[in-house]
Parts: sequence; structure tokens; C-alpha cells
Amino acid sequence: MIAHAEWRAVETTKTYAITGTSGRELYDSIGERGPLLGPKVRAIAHTDFKLTWTRKYEPQPDGTCMITVNIPKLIITYTLPKPSAQLPASTRKSWQKFIAGVEAHERVHGGFIKDMVKEIETMSVGFSVPDDPKCSKIRVELTKRLGEISNRERQRNSDFDRVEFSDGGNLQQLVLKLVKEE
Repeated sequence: MIAHAEWRAVETTKTYAITGTSGRELYDSIGERGPLLGPKVRAIAHTDFKLTWTRKYEPQPDGTCMITVNIPKLIITYTLPKPSAQLPASTRKSWQKFIAGVEAHERVHGGFIKDMVKEIETMSVGFSVPDDPKCSKIRVELTKRLGEISNRERQRNSDFDRVEFSDGGNLQQLVLKLVKEE
């Protein structure tokens, strides 16, 4: 028997404080305080996740090993900038458009993560490896397949960001409108 459970991602949002009262000052502050994506690269916002699994590997009478329980627990965290001071009306309007667009962008990344988890679940529910009565080979094979799925998800995120930040791309336009306070 294979256990398959309905699951939901837990999505949380945390913020980091930025300073300034104009669009330009806010964007400069994002550049100084945004989440680090490497030793020197700061982002406007970031989507991170923690994924754990409840899995049961069961030897079968024919000598195969099968995953009979495979339930994910997924926590997605969106990190977004938040002005620490009250904004003038004109800046507030452009900020609201900017942050709504940035959050929508990050939620696309969250969707990619959920898609990845669904793909892992589909691939691994009932997954079996022959001649594995001690259920050791299955873990090696599963890890290999999970790596392939994870690499596709990373590439999907990278491709999405490349389009969004390209000349005329959505995020580039959001930044320009914020700085110009449109």
C-alpha cells in the first residue's frame, strides 16, 4: 500500500528595513541592505524554502525496495524590503506599485518551488529499485533523480530572472518607475 497525502506549502513573508523617502533613496537602501545572494551580490527580494520529507522505504517480497510513504513538508519564505519611515504620498504610490510587482515576482519563484515538490512527489511515490532488500540502493538512485529535478528548478528560476531583469523586463521597469516615482 502506498500512502499519498494532500499537502500545502506554508508560505511566510519577512521584511528587511530600508531607509529613504524618495524612490531613489529607497532603491539605494535596497542596494545596501537587500538579502545577500553571494558574498557580494544583494537582491531586491528573495524566495527561500525548507523542504523535508516523511518517507518510508519498504522491502518487498520480490526483493525490491519501494517508497510507500512520501509526504513533503514545505515552508517557503519570501523576504521583501519595507520602508522604515512614512513615505510622502507621491513616493508611497510608486512604492506600492513597486512592492506589489516585486512580491508577484517572488511568488512566481514560490510557484516553481511548489512545482518541483509536486514533481518529486509524483516521481517518488511508489518508486522502487530491484534487488534492494536492505533499501540502500534506492536512496542512491532517489538522490540522483532529486538532483536532476532540483537542477531543472534552479535553471527555471534563473531563466525567469534573466527575462525579468533584461532590458525592458518587468523588474527593470518596476525599478525605473520607482526611481522616477511614476
